[in-house]
Amino acid sequence: MVKIETPVVIINFKTYTKATGEKAVLLAQTCERVSNKYDVPIVIAPQIPDLFRVAKAVEIPVFSQHMDPGEPGRFTGHVLGDTLVESGCTGTLLNHSEKRMQLADIEESITKSHKINLFTVVCTNNIQVSVAAACMNPWSVAVEPPELIGSGISVSQAQPEIISGTVEKIRKVNKKVVILCGAGIGNGDDVAAAIKLGAQGVLLASAVANSDKPEPVLSDLVSPLSK
Repeated sequence: MVKIETPVVIINFKTYTKATGEKAVLLAQTCERVSNKYDVPIVIAPQIPDLFRVAKAVEIPVFSQHMDPGEPGRFTGHVLGDTLVESGCTGTLLNHSEKRMQLADIEESITKSHKINLFTVVCTNNIQVSVAAACMNPWSVAVEPPELIGSGISVSQAQPEIISGTVEKIRKVNKKVVILCGAGIGNGDDVAAAIKLGAQGVLLASAVANSDKPEPVLSDLVSPLSK
């Protein structure tokens, strides 16, 4: 299993047309170029149909946007971890606000991820849910107040207490889980503020994946983390 250092930046491509198909490959290569230039770990999460081609094109970690619980066999339409591994994935998002999951399915997916060496990032919407997710021992918990997602208003600036409170409460139950924040992260100041509040990285999407000029945007985002 590869190791992902922190602080880390995860870019969710969502289903933006600027991050679909061959454009997903180009964006992934941009992310890799910026990662290497600034020596900052960047993880990318393309759409599921683009996973294989993107994973073949870059060496930075590629995550799925979702994973269902279950074993190979009778699960038509499901996204199984075994298939993600075969596609070149090293991890997956779980329970994103746009793809909510049942608690039991989250737990089963995390258990499966441990068996097949996939990193899991459980997305949560508040402090209480973040603590519950941390108790299931994923690799990471990413707190994202849904009302700020895609708003251009960062959680690290608008609701800093969400981040600091999440860090404080999670560390009482899990000392190792990586704590990320998302929602409205759009520039280097947002990232710096998140790290100052105790986050170990950020999860974001539109600022990069829907940008006409993603490379300078991404460079600004990761510059506060440059070693």
